[in-house]
Amino acid sequence: MTSSWLTLVNPAAARGRHAGKVQHALEALRQQGWKLQVHETRGPNDASEVARAACREGQTRFLVAGGDGTLFETLNGALDSGKSEGLEVGVLPTGTGNSFLRDFGIFRLEDALDALLRGGSRRLDAVHAQHAGGSFHFVNLLSFGFSARVGAHRNQHYARWGQAGYVLSTLQCVPRLDAQTIQVGLDEGGSDAWRVALLSFCNTRFTGGSMMMAPAADPSDGALDIVRVGDIGALRLLSTFPRIFAGSHVGRPGVSQSRAKRIDFHDIEEQDLMVDGEILRARLRSLEVRPSCWSLRA
Repeated sequence: MTSSWLTLVNPAAARGRHAGKVQHALEALRQQGWKLQVHETRGPNDASEVARAACREGQTRFLVAGGDGTLFETLNGALDSGKSEGLEVGVLPTGTGNSFLRDFGIFRLEDALDALLRGGSRRLDAVHAQHAGGSFHFVNLLSFGFSARVGAHRNQHYARWGQAGYVLSTLQCVPRLDAQTIQVGLDEGGSDAWRVALLSFCNTRFTGGSMMMAPAADPSDGALDIVRVGDIGALRLLSTFPRIFAGSHVGRPGVSQSRAKRIDFHDIEEQDLMVDGEILRARLRSLEVRPSCWSLRA
């Protein structure tokens, strides 16, 4: 290795259950010549602040030991820095869901370590989201409506349960299922009114662990896969939900899919958003894909 990797370790990920494995993985990397500068995150947004400052000082390589939320923070800081040219990120997954890496056949920390040591790298897209209060980036998905309600319920009640927490929260939130009408414009087209109970903009296939929200999504194709669930009612949602694990929910009655590089929202209300496993509250204005703007070491 000719340059060091700024290593952002989230000691709170999965309640610290993987701390020993993380240290073993870092030592294995050091033995193979990796130069690591380790920083343990101290709380929410710390990874963003550290990555932003480091990029502005010329740092281009980051190793993230944490869950999807730590990766989200790190990439936000780096891509927001204005100095992200040549950005390369490796991940040691220690969260409860670890959805993002599933697109690359990585399911365990041991799989990720093997991929890091093999030394492959792939260029990937990120998505720039603008809202009434500012902007952020994401690489997995942004979803609102029923899915955000489920995500918030899971984070509050079942954060340590992984995928099972999402399943339980889905079942418990069904009685509160409702729909909203929004005005959406795709790419250069005009705006349309969509009646939706759930709307998900996917850069990758998986969410909530192994739920395949967007079975055709590709994080390197320069476009988002949009999964729309209409005003289908609780019973139909319950009958459709199990199909999400195989991705066969798309095309069922009330569930449709489309693609776009840019999405504009008109007069949408402020609401909870599920973004790469995190719950944010914002009034969205637009989403736009930034093609091949970073590299994943995997």
